[in-house]
Amino acid sequence: MDYIFYIVLALFVIWMLYKQFAPVKGVRNLSAKQFQEESKGNKVIDVREVHEYKRGHIAGAVNIPLSQLSQRMGEIPKDKKVFLYCQSGMRSKQAAKLLSRNGYTNLANLNGGISAWSGPIQQ
Repeated sequence: MDYIFYIVLALFVIWMLYKQFAPVKGVRNLSAKQFQEESKGNKVIDVREVHEYKRGHIAGAVNIPLSQLSQRMGEIPKDKKVFLYCQSGMRSKQAAKLLSRNGYTNLANLNGGISAWSGPIQQ
């Protein structure tokens, strides 16, 4: 009977990993090159914390940390393209999920986050 517990536990862990790494429905995942080309003239949001943003960010990006996103959604236009990034792509994916649940439909995420970025960094 113990094996049933381990099977259920394994299935739960697999499900959690899938939920963590599965693509977000309706969110485009872009390479650094695609992100750099397509984000020009659009809203770019860095969802890292303030101290991370201050160490260097994509030029023109606005810092709205994931921890503040729920309270600051009013700063993000629903009728325009929104480009999101973080350090590795995980927090921006969480931000995209949150925004998507709140009616944002034109979202893009930088695969690999700023770690994958090859464009200019502003300090």
